[in-house]
Formats: sequence, C-alpha cells, structure tokens
Amino acid sequence: MTSTDERELLRDTVAALVDKHASPEAVRAAAASERGYDEALWSMLCEQVGAAALVVPEELGGAGGELADAAVVLGELGKRLVPTPLLGSTLAELALLSLPEPPADLLEALTEGRSIGTVVFDPGYVINGNTADVVIAADGENLTHWRTFTTTAVTAMDITRPLAALEPSDTTVLGPDPGLADMAAILIAAEQVGAATRCLDLTVAYTKDRVQFGRPIGSFQALKHRMADQYVAVETARAIVDEAVSEYTAAPSPVSAARARLAASEALSGVAAEAVQMHGGIAITWESDIQLYFKRAHGSAQLLGAPREQVRRLESELF
Repeated sequence: MTSTDERELLRDTVAALVDKHASPEAVRAAAASERGYDEALWSMLCEQVGAAALVVPEELGGAGGELADAAVVLGELGKRLVPTPLLGSTLAELALLSLPEPPADLLEALTEGRSIGTVVFDPGYVINGNTADVVIAADGENLTHWRTFTTTAVTAMDITRPLAALEPSDTTVLGPDPGLADMAAILIAAEQVGAATRCLDLTVAYTKDRVQFGRPIGSFQALKHRMADQYVAVETARAIVDEAVSEYTAAPSPVSAARARLAASEALSGVAAEAVQMHGGIAITWESDIQLYFKRAHGSAQLLGAPREQVRRLESELF
C-alpha cells in the first residue's frame, strides 16, 4: 500500500517531468507524431516513475501500487493534456490482473512499457487503439483477448487523445469482466479533474494580465464570481473522484464511479466553456491552448457514455 507521502512524491516527480518535457509546443508535436505521443517522455515515465507498472503487484514485476497511484499520475498528465498510452495500458493490466492466472508474458511487456495496452468498450472509438499491442475487450460480462485485429484511424476533435476503430479477427475469452468500465470511469475522471484544474489556472492568470477599461478584467466582480463558482465545481469534483478511488480500494462501486464521471465531466466542460468566454476571441484560435482544453472536455465527456447516460445509470442504481 502506498503511503500519502509516497503518493505526493509520485505526484511531484510526474509534475517535474511534465514541466520539463511537455510544454504546449511539445504536446502539439507529440499529438501530431506518427504514434500520437512522445516516445521519449513515455520511456522516462516508465523508467523513472514506473508509470506503466503502478497497479501491478511486486510479485508480478510491478510497483505494487493501487488504482489511486495511477489516478495521481493521470491527473498530472491531464493538467497539460499530455498524450501517453498510460490510460489504455493501465486498464489492460487491470483486466489481466483480474484473471486467476494473469498471462506473465503480456503483463511483463505492459509493465515495462514495451507493449501498449488498451481495453475496448466501443470498437469504434478505442483509446490508444492506433498503437495498442495488447487489446482486451470488456462488455460487462466477459473479458476477451483480441489476438489479431485490424486498425482504422479515427479523426477525433481532440488531437491529444488518439483514437482508432478496431475489428477483431482472432479472439479468446479470458474470464468474467470485473467491472472494468467502472475502473476506467474513475481513471478518466481523475484525468478530467487535472485538466479542469489547469484550465482554470490558465483562465485566472489571463484575467490578471488582460486589461480593459484601465484595469485587469479579473478585478471585475462579475468575473470573480464566475471563477469562484468554477473553483467550487472543480474542488467538488476532486472530492467526489477521491472518494470513488478510496471506495474502489475497498469495494468497487458502480454508483461512485458514475458519480465521479458525471462530476468530473461537468466540471471540465464548465471550466472550459468559461475559459473560452473569459479569453475572448483568442480562445478559439489554433494558437491558444484553451481550444485544446475545450476539445478535451467534450471528447472525454463522451467516452464510456455521455453524462446523461451516467445520470440514467445513477437513477437505475439508486431508485
């Protein structure tokens, strides 16, 4: 079990790597590359942080961490919209680890970062599907290993989130689905909270610098109230996601996972929309990073089902 101090050290280490190697220009270059991510940064995350090994037990060659450790790293990467295969690989590892006898060869390659993993929830939009070597499909009942498959590139609005359509040709059922969609929901929510945090920080900084009528626009009461409302939304979402991560460690809860996704999606979408408004016309230009956060907000909200579907799920679980 990772201590709080160790988790904060993990957060600081990832933040330092991101600050040094994932500038806005570097993120755009990585997104435009053939593989859709910075391979050098991915290697550093694997070698210096053990990012690809976080959720794998030590006896299986991993770091012996928990879902919360992966959530911390994804949150830091989400702040700068850093494209990496971490989300897909972590989900593939969680799928394999749920089996009575996890396949050692697949798990070792994923843990070392040599292979890229992903989990298929919707074959038309697969996270990291363009580079995945280890593909596991989860349908709510079973996990299926797609041994061979064809890949078709998907043009997504969010350039920092590589997606692809996959079609299997040789498959093997591995075992029951342990609720992988709930694990994915929690991890994506952690990433969304990170993105919302950074997007709000950028907006606050801009309103302090942008002068109108002889004073910074951030000094206007109406904008202060709007930014305060967004801060409350982000911190509320953070608390809900943290609770979902804690509950997962004890006993996975579909309700907490759905609540986390709903809160995080609404927080990021709200912050991104306000950021566009407060940045004015420059926010929708290619040069502005705000348009990237806006696209990430709307792209992420549709993964694993739109927010309205999360509401329906909560209704079915609670009533």
